[in-house]
Amino acid sequence: MRYPKSLKKGGTIGFVAPSFGCSTEPYHTAFLNALKKWKDMGYSTELGPNCFASEGIGISNTPEKCGKELSEYYLRDTNDCLISCGGGELMCEILDDVDFEKIRQAEPKWYMGHSDNTNMTYLLTTLCDTASVYGPNAAAFGMEPWHPALYDAFGILTGEVRTVFGYDGWEIEGQKDEEHPLLPYHITEARIVHSYPEQNARMEGRLLGGCIDCLVNLLGTKYDHTTEFIEKYREDGIIWFLESCDLNVMSLRRAFWQMEHAGWFRFTKGFLIGRPLCFGQEMMGLNQYDAVLDVISHYGVPVIMDVDLGHLPPMMPLITGSYARVAVEGNDISIEMKCI
Repeated sequence: MRYPKSLKKGGTIGFVAPSFGCSTEPYHTAFLNALKKWKDMGYSTELGPNCFASEGIGISNTPEKCGKELSEYYLRDTNDCLISCGGGELMCEILDDVDFEKIRQAEPKWYMGHSDNTNMTYLLTTLCDTASVYGPNAAAFGMEPWHPALYDAFGILTGEVRTVFGYDGWEIEGQKDEEHPLLPYHITEARIVHSYPEQNARMEGRLLGGCIDCLVNLLGTKYDHTTEFIEKYREDGIIWFLESCDLNVMSLRRAFWQMEHAGWFRFTKGFLIGRPLCFGQEMMGLNQYDAVLDVISHYGVPVIMDVDLGHLPPMMPLITGSYARVAVEGNDISIEMKCI
């Protein structure tokens, strides 16, 4: 596994928009404030041409222009790491225009983003054997004040953070809008971790995962080298971290069935399942917990649910590809990530 160098004080943070750009509110103002905050912290910034674009369908620009921007800014030596401007809908369409061969041969750098950015974070790891960060998109860093999750995410890039812990509470409905673009997370719900088959659990293995919506879309395509990756790291085993956006509980169950039958869950040491955006939904007697457990409980490994991951913030930033030690004791969770 290739690990990028840590972002040094005074270094340059690059920004790209392979999915949505920061062209509309509240993202536009939040991104501008994030840039100001980083400048005040002593960092330089470098913006790709699509950061404020809104010319595409489900992404910032045409697939060709988005793929070109992502490849160019990953390969250039004028920035030290990359943070994606935002998530979106159709980042998968840019993949044919991303030069993964050159990226595989280039000096690795940190790439951070989540949701639709699974198309990059997951493929950097499985195609290029390069670690990435599944963490907040750029506009989130514009909030005032930063939530501890944002300090953790930035600490991953600087090398100061390698262990993350569950946060005190979470947001089920945000208050940020066009008139209030810099509001912090609206924390109203207490963290309650559900661990199966026992409440206390420990596991070790390589972290792999992202947004399920994107992963099942990649499954079976020419970009799906998952079985080769897990075979390479079979001695370490895999800890899957998975969260969902648009999937209802039935879609969630179908997605887990599909991943299982594709052989993705061989050599699994455990699962970290984030709160789905359909949190609390029940359809025909199926809830978010049984949608997952009915498919994967037979593996006999720890399944930790309602983890701070994904679309109901805050989210623990995770280094995809790192060797992790996960500990759950009661309602507390810690994830120690080693760059080995």
